[in-house]
Amino acid sequence: MPHSIDTVTGLIAARAAEAPGATAVIADEGRLDYGGLDALGRRAAAGLAALGVGAGSRVAFWLPNSLAYLGLYLGCCRLGATAVAVNTRYRSAEVGDIVGRSGASVLVLWPGFRGIDFLGLLEGCDPAALAGIRHVVTVDPFGQGGPARLPGHLDHAARVDWHDLAGAPAMAPADGRDRAAPEAHCNIFTTSGTTRAPKFVAHHQASIAGHAQTAATAFGYPARRGGFMCVLPFCGVFGFNQVMAALAAGRPAVIRSAFDPAEVVALMDEHGVTDINGTDDMLAALMDAAGGPAAMARTPFIGWAAWGTGYETLGRRADAAGIRFCGLFGMSEIQALFSARPADDPVERRLKPGGTLASPVTEIRVRDPDNGAVLGMNAPGELEVRGPSLMAGYADDPAATAAAFTADGWFRTGDLAQLDGPRSLLFLQRMGDVLRLGGFLVSPAEIEAQLQAGPGIAAAQVVGVPGPDGTRPVGFVTLADGAGFDEAALQAHCAARLARFKVPVRIFALDDFPRAMSPNGMKIQRAALRRLAEEALQA
Repeated sequence: MPHSIDTVTGLIAARAAEAPGATAVIADEGRLDYGGLDALGRRAAAGLAALGVGAGSRVAFWLPNSLAYLGLYLGCCRLGATAVAVNTRYRSAEVGDIVGRSGASVLVLWPGFRGIDFLGLLEGCDPAALAGIRHVVTVDPFGQGGPARLPGHLDHAARVDWHDLAGAPAMAPADGRDRAAPEAHCNIFTTSGTTRAPKFVAHHQASIAGHAQTAATAFGYPARRGGFMCVLPFCGVFGFNQVMAALAAGRPAVIRSAFDPAEVVALMDEHGVTDINGTDDMLAALMDAAGGPAAMARTPFIGWAAWGTGYETLGRRADAAGIRFCGLFGMSEIQALFSARPADDPVERRLKPGGTLASPVTEIRVRDPDNGAVLGMNAPGELEVRGPSLMAGYADDPAATAAAFTADGWFRTGDLAQLDGPRSLLFLQRMGDVLRLGGFLVSPAEIEAQLQAGPGIAAAQVVGVPGPDGTRPVGFVTLADGAGFDEAALQAHCAARLARFKVPVRIFALDDFPRAMSPNGMKIQRAALRRLAEEALQA
């Protein structure tokens, strides 16, 4: 498919015109071909329009992966409206913040998903945050029921059943309400907020549709005929960009509302899945559930985001089973599947995050954070990006948008990286996690690698704690089964391999690292580790 299709609805309509009977989506609720998916989006557009949704409107999706999610998203795109992603793991305060600040007029949710009372959770929201909601669309694909009445905070809103909304006559191509356009905003993703409220990352249809086609071509998706497993949540760019790339390639997207490793392995066998991407913890669970490489070894490569430590052990375990894990890179502002390691790279290089750029027109450079100089190959600095997958900006925050771009139009990613080949990058760390030790810029990953190489260490994390003599590194480790912990011996191990200023002043053993679910998967909470380190050093 040519990359000239510059709207999301145009992308799906083109696939429907080309192969209307080809399977598009296999979901918990059933399956749709491309003609049916296009028609579902047109019906959802008509139903949303009847609720007053139009160009510039925002619809909050507090919804798991489902046919309803895709249908409503395509409906929003056809009307020129924006889908605001809300993680289903978020609770009252988080949902209220996103819904209220986004100005959404419609909220979509699945009341009984995973047995959770989502309608009840809205009672805990600040009433002011829900004041702008005029309609609540409830998705109940399996007849789980739930209260007919909305919670008190939403007495002013009307409840609409998804099946009734999707039963509207399909919007015709010449309908005057169709506002799909390349420059129309269609997605808002949230950044991972830590010390402040998450920012709203806005993308327009040209960037979403264009990147879906670019990623599909770069990773060879159109050349394969098997299913594409899509289990990461659509509320984050990792999961969302996967399903869009699968659809752009004309592949059957096998989606699931919740992740069950044994079920996913069975589905991979049933539907001949040849492509899957995931996080390190997700892929580890799949390998354990598979009991062998058969279900995963048919894939030419598996893209992975290694957010924990100990990932090289997992990657080498996969390699020994004939499964090629390839490091990926991306973020909400530039989209996921931004780059990937080639499958024919040596394993030592292939497992590292980063890789070759998916887009032939995207540009990257690395800048020294201290003096602003643009750096050459293999020199670590802040990664800057310019290209078609970039966000339109931070919604409703022009100051943050302006601050995120250089004067000559490059996006400051906030990531420490280095150029490691022609049009290739190596991701090292978030800039906020980089340590200034002994007057030098140090990636915690360098120290973590030495800690993890110590006897009995399963995984490691390093954070910096400010002190009167500057920042000091503090290590946290988890232990292999049956291993003991000797802090002094581990410090001596590091001292024999690292400069003195890099050796952790203290090392603590934990049962596990503090973690939290982000829109793109489970991540270690480094801020929580910093607090633990500060408290321990003050004791």
